[in-house]
Amino acid sequence: MRSVRIRDAKDLKALGGDLRTRTAPSPAEERAVAAMLRSVAKGGDKALLSYARRFDGFKGGAKDLFVGPAEIKAAYGRVDKAFIKAVETVISNVRAYQARLKPKSWRAHLRGGVLLGQMVRPMRRVGLYVPGGEAPLVSTVLMTAVPAAVAGVPEMVLATPDRFGNGIDPRLLVAADLAGVKELLRVGGAHAIAALAYGTASVQKVDKIVGPGNRWVSLAKKQVYGVCGIDMVAGPSEALVLADDSAPAEWVAADLLSQAEHAGDETAILVTTSARLAKAVLKSLKARLKVLPRRAAAESSLKRHGLVVVARDMELAVEAANLIAPEHLQLMVRDAEAWLPKLKAAGAIFVGPYTPVALGDFLAGPSHVLPTGSTARFSSGLSVEDFVTKSSVIGYSRGALETALPALEAIGNAEGLQAHVRSGQVRLPRTKGR
Repeated sequence: MRSVRIRDAKDLKALGGDLRTRTAPSPAEERAVAAMLRSVAKGGDKALLSYARRFDGFKGGAKDLFVGPAEIKAAYGRVDKAFIKAVETVISNVRAYQARLKPKSWRAHLRGGVLLGQMVRPMRRVGLYVPGGEAPLVSTVLMTAVPAAVAGVPEMVLATPDRFGNGIDPRLLVAADLAGVKELLRVGGAHAIAALAYGTASVQKVDKIVGPGNRWVSLAKKQVYGVCGIDMVAGPSEALVLADDSAPAEWVAADLLSQAEHAGDETAILVTTSARLAKAVLKSLKARLKVLPRRAAAESSLKRHGLVVVARDMELAVEAANLIAPEHLQLMVRDAEAWLPKLKAAGAIFVGPYTPVALGDFLAGPSHVLPTGSTARFSSGLSVEDFVTKSSVIGYSRGALETALPALEAIGNAEGLQAHVRSGQVRLPRTKGR
């Protein structure tokens, strides 16, 4: 891991300039994804199946694209009761948290005959993308599907690759079923994004696509935005531990490794006021790596993107954290909650030494689909609010229009939009001076 010190604003500025940026997609990658999207948009099921066979080893036809009820029923017999109980616990936690965030419709009748309000309605149909890989991302199913269900979305279709005809992991199928997902598309990658966005004979298009994915999936989501909505364009995951000398070095090291072990391109950062802690954490990391099952991925992450920042004081440490604006920010300092108002940009904040990021990843309640790459400066994590639309409501009585007309005329005339002005005047033919 690389180490830097920050003693003043000059060092902080240098840190900002030194922070790595993700490699931007090449024009060739952009073109390749665009061609794939066009192919599925034009060719429908035929193109979708061609890509699924090529990239996923899919062996079926159009009639096999979706998981059937029998397969879902059989999945329950292949998982244990403890797993089902855990999934039900997570669903309960996520439901409770998301219910507090759910926006509501409202109307207010104001003085003078003015009606103002907002109508909130769930989207009709959404796509949930769950990456394939070595292990089933059960938590991603729950962290995307449950907020949509709380919003009241009636149709959710989950897309995940059925790798080489081996079937989707039964734990993922059970989690999706318990979360209320009725359609499971056995296709992944950019071609799945295309099918969800444009629709095919077998796949009905969606209003919005959410969920994490690899580089190709992220590029596809970015390019279909406008055809349908998306949650965000997320990159590899990242975590920052903000610690003082009260933090146990082994705990900090464990948290950094829990981030680094994903796939080899994650970012793990320690920002601390204690040079002693920094040294102890590096020693602990070295020892823990020797026995870590995913050692290769973790070593790659720490070597390529790991960073230790030793700050002069806590105020400067907090400024560094705000500059980095991480996806996950873990507070392992004295009086941790008291520092919350000073933290300006983070996808999720974990308060205190007994709150590992893994709690947020798996079960606490907030969705783990979060902004990465410093985009927490201007965006937020996935929530129930991502699955609703809002319409403003405006109503004026004759008297309210008469009162408002002079201002309408002034603004309309200033902008040279006489038809706008006339649309108000024509409703009040007997108004003096008209």
